[in-house]
Amino acid sequence: MEYNLQEMLFMFFGGLGIFLFGIKSMGDGLQKSAGDRLRDILDKYTTNPFLGVLAGIIVTILLQTSTGTTVITVGLVSAGFMTLRQAIGVIMGANIGTTVTAFIIGIDIGEYALPMIAVGSVLLFFFKKEKFQHMGQIVFGAGALFYGLELMGDGMRPLRTSEYFFELTQSMSQNPILGVVVGTVFTLIVQSSSATIGVLQELYAGGSIDLKAALPVLFGDNIGTTITAVLAALGASVAARRAAAAHVIFNLVGTAMFLIILPLFTQYIFWITDLLAIEPKMQIAFAHGTFNVANTFVQFWFIGTIAWIVTKLVPGEDSIVDTKAQHLDPIFIQQSASIAVEQAKYEVIRMGDFAKLGLGEARSYLETGDKKHAEKSAHIEDALNSLNSKITDYLVQLAAVDLTEHESREHKTLMHAINDIERIGDHVENIIELIDYKTATRVTLSADAQKELIEMYDLTRETLEKSLQTLATGDMNEARQVIEMEAKLDMLERQFRKNHVVRLNTGACDGQAGMFFVDMLSNLERIGDHAMNITEITLEDTNNEVSV
Repeated sequence: MEYNLQEMLFMFFGGLGIFLFGIKSMGDGLQKSAGDRLRDILDKYTTNPFLGVLAGIIVTILLQTSTGTTVITVGLVSAGFMTLRQAIGVIMGANIGTTVTAFIIGIDIGEYALPMIAVGSVLLFFFKKEKFQHMGQIVFGAGALFYGLELMGDGMRPLRTSEYFFELTQSMSQNPILGVVVGTVFTLIVQSSSATIGVLQELYAGGSIDLKAALPVLFGDNIGTTITAVLAALGASVAARRAAAAHVIFNLVGTAMFLIILPLFTQYIFWITDLLAIEPKMQIAFAHGTFNVANTFVQFWFIGTIAWIVTKLVPGEDSIVDTKAQHLDPIFIQQSASIAVEQAKYEVIRMGDFAKLGLGEARSYLETGDKKHAEKSAHIEDALNSLNSKITDYLVQLAAVDLTEHESREHKTLMHAINDIERIGDHVENIIELIDYKTATRVTLSADAQKELIEMYDLTRETLEKSLQTLATGDMNEARQVIEMEAKLDMLERQFRKNHVVRLNTGACDGQAGMFFVDMLSNLERIGDHAMNITEITLEDTNNEVSV
């Protein structure tokens, strides 16, 4: 009996590992085949809750994990790319999308699992084109998924005759709450609702558990899958924590509703599966799909209420601002070019403010080492790239219409400014990477070096701030201040480099600390150069305006 128990455990956990690896491989292959546009789908096609649901379904099918979709969604909310109401719609769609995996599992092609693994391996190892590589990942992953299920099914077969397991399933039939707890805990442990569903399908198909006991486990699996989104939201923005809370509430409310109507739901599944002559595994998949679609249909109309509840549950003002373009209305391009140019200018200045905010987060990261500053800076860099693309497209469209001489100069200034602001964002990203390197290699700066870096930081940020004010107002006095500050930055960089050499010679700093220090100075000085570029092009425009 001991050997059989060991064999059963080895087959079950080994099969579970292969199953999870297969799911990941298949999801990675699907994601790569779709290109790196999953985040863009969630960013662009969530203008209303209904589109959000559709986007959540599509992205989850491609990722093969609702957890992945909800984690991306939490990140987008945290970065300000998505509102709370939009996020709730995506989360609902993710719950529907994840049922596709259960239907895939329900297709009984386990006997072809090993040939699928073989075909996938050939595509992966003998074809160099990316298209074949991605297809290989998908086929290999699907084969591993079914092979893992077969192993789990074989491992769990002795449970049919286990008295303890029989008593547990009887208890779950009589006490559905116990089934919900079992499903929740198992999903928390394996971090995959698809794995829980797969195990449940194998148990049900093998006759080890009846439908009345299986359905509460199915409900619990939906609660357990929320834990990753909750973990992703810890330490994130208030809006991100609210999105994670909405995910939990959605599944808790759905479970409560279906527990109330459990006898009716059980009879419905029996009736529909008899009517359609569905196999046992497909019965569980159908139940899972029905649960999530019905839950979404009912709660979709209460998205505003859910948003209100989580706002009360997670109080506080969110510091994240909306990072989407706010002023680029294409209607102005045809109706009033002068207004369109002014709107583009507002958006460029907003873009500059984000660059300034990112620089501030980098300074906080250097001083505290708190990862939340690095994550916020990364979100800001995404916002800068997005705004750069949108403003550039807008300005290109604007260039196609007749512009006055003044509007043409403004247009040219803005085109140059967005390039410099985008480059500032790149330098901030370099600074974050340097601080990551400093932390990983345990580089320690001397007190003098730390003080000099902070002084350089503060002057760089002030220079950028004045430069953006010059862009906004065209004020000559502020422009002169930028020129003076940038000259001081150059002087400080030279002086601090010399100080650094002295510290190296005296042993106050080691070589690694020295490289970090010099690279930090270089990036800050380059930010000052780009701020100066913005001011120079603004001055050129202002001087031309005066001469005219």
